[in-house]
Amino acid sequence: MSRPAASPFPAAGEPTDSADPTDGDGAYASGGWSEADDDRTAETLAWLKRKRKAHRRQQGRDLALLLYSLLLAVVGYGSGLAVHFLRGLDEGADYGGFGAGLTRGLPAVFPALTLLLCLVSARDALWRGPVVLPGPAVGWLLGQPVRRAAVLRPWFRLSAGLALIPGVLGGIAGAVLLRVTGQASIGSALPAVLPAALCLPLLAVALGMAVERRPDRAATVRRWTAPAVLLLAALGAQTGLAGTGHRVRPLEWVELWSGPWGWAAQPVVRACGGSAPGWPAAVVLLLAATAAAVLLAHREAGAVPTAQLRARAATATTVASVLWSLELRAAKLALLDAAGGDATRMVRLPPPRGRAARHLAVVWRDTLTLLRAPGRLGRSVLWTAAAATAAGLGADLGGERRPVGLVVGLVCGYLAVGALAESARVETDDLRRSAWSPYRLRGLMLQHGVVPAVVGAALGLLAAVPLALHGSPAALLDMPLCAFPFTAAALYGACRGPARTQLMFLGGGSPIGSPGPLIYLAWYAAGPLVAVTVLALTLSYGAPATVVTVSVLLTALIASVAARSATKLLT
Repeated sequence: MSRPAASPFPAAGEPTDSADPTDGDGAYASGGWSEADDDRTAETLAWLKRKRKAHRRQQGRDLALLLYSLLLAVVGYGSGLAVHFLRGLDEGADYGGFGAGLTRGLPAVFPALTLLLCLVSARDALWRGPVVLPGPAVGWLLGQPVRRAAVLRPWFRLSAGLALIPGVLGGIAGAVLLRVTGQASIGSALPAVLPAALCLPLLAVALGMAVERRPDRAATVRRWTAPAVLLLAALGAQTGLAGTGHRVRPLEWVELWSGPWGWAAQPVVRACGGSAPGWPAAVVLLLAATAAAVLLAHREAGAVPTAQLRARAATATTVASVLWSLELRAAKLALLDAAGGDATRMVRLPPPRGRAARHLAVVWRDTLTLLRAPGRLGRSVLWTAAAATAAGLGADLGGERRPVGLVVGLVCGYLAVGALAESARVETDDLRRSAWSPYRLRGLMLQHGVVPAVVGAALGLLAAVPLALHGSPAALLDMPLCAFPFTAAALYGACRGPARTQLMFLGGGSPIGSPGPLIYLAWYAAGPLVAVTVLALTLSYGAPATVVTVSVLLTALIASVAARSATKLLT
């Protein structure tokens, strides 16, 4: 018989060369067992470091190649924009008006930025968080006699360090923006934005650690997500109003002193010539609060429950695998399942009766689903408001900005209608769900478009009222009509089928790269791409009768393609 392989490090309870816990008679010198006798943290981590050396070297090469590719893309595609921008500066382009509006909105910009970072970090902590170990490490390493803190805390430090990279880059970009717009010199702008660039990302990471450490806070995050989004929209509105000269001084004073968001804004306000007499105290408070939050989070990082780590490792592995296969829908479902999904409410709706009950069953189910998941309706309302705002701003600015605002508004409108079409996507996630219906799948999918089209048209009509009152009565017709082609595009996206990754490799090489990725994106976004393009051209140059005709024809065309795609799903 062959001898068993030797362990890479001493077994638990086995004395090491550096210290002998026993005396000459073999008894423990300390008089009994202690936890330190079973501590193999140093040996385990050293062994892992040796085993991972080749893997880390390969990871470094892959990362270097990725960074090199990104650098080439930035230089190749961004150098032209940079040259155009710098040439505009030499020719005296007027950025001062934009800079003055930005300076007036700074007291609201920083609270909005802080709220956005914290919201993203808290939602991220529902399925991932700052401390995410690979699956093998959770399944094997934490089962060894090692100190959990020594294994978990380096991952928190890594997350905190990575969070500083976009923070510092964003701070540099903000300082350059202040310099370009003439609001501050680079020598005063860069030190002014540095506290915010360093502290706000770290505070967001600390918040994510608090959510990951305590699973019971997940329900709180989900409950307060909708109010936080509404508050974010309100801060955006305040920023826009302040930029146009409608400032609320008492509210700005409260924002500047109510927390880290305001403390981070004060040195920037002072650098731009605003009033911030207590900015040194604000910076001290910001640094102290950040240090305290990071130290507390670092201490809690070593006590994340193993069940949490195991679930997060499994979700991260699933998301990474489906993203590499370009199955974005599967990744979204995995994230929703890990984060607890949308909040639901018990709502009752009388079912249809009589002869029309059979034909209204799908509409009744979709309406009931929408009422029981108000988050979808809330997202649709927000995207509709964003669409109206973008279109209105484009119309007010005029010139070359008008088509840009129109296109952005149409994209937001598609997202608003797409949020209402979740029932159609759920139907095609698993084709066995349609077994309850007496209709064929193509007819069933078309019936799933009734509720998104009607609700989307109603929201579009409500959003068009302010535009009509400000001199654009055509919006009362245009915005509701856009809901029908967008519904058809959403149905096509639901019936699109598995990702055709072979499209990534079509076409030959060229000096600007392979067209394969563009072909794949064109296939993946064919529905909204066609709808937005045709509607943008029609709304820009067509009469009202033309808009109605094109909307009807476009809806019929995309819906017929969606129906054929639904039939192909069964083959």
